[in-house]
Amino acid sequence: MLSYPAAIPLSNHTLIRLADLIRAERTRRRSRWRRLEPGRQALLVLAHLRNGDIHARLAVGFGISHSTAWRYVREAVDLLAGLADDLRAAGERAARLAY
Repeated sequence: MLSYPAAIPLSNHTLIRLADLIRAERTRRRSRWRRLEPGRQALLVLAHLRNGDIHARLAVGFGISHSTAWRYVREAVDLLAGLADDLRAAGERAARLAY
């Protein structure tokens, strides 16, 4: 298998913010051990969301199983979804911004 370095066009702030969310959730759940630290999990998730890398490719690149990659992405997406506005708040914001 060949490997290559890649870049994700996002700021470090994005990576740090997601890693902090993951770290807080692990603390809340009292998770003792994970294969990847929060920063690496955040990088894996951002690679999936921004570049569209598939779980199998991410698993090989990060040295984890396919199911672990899928679970890490799912956990982080759920955390990000929790930050989003509900439908009513999003509609109100769109109404204020629309001309």
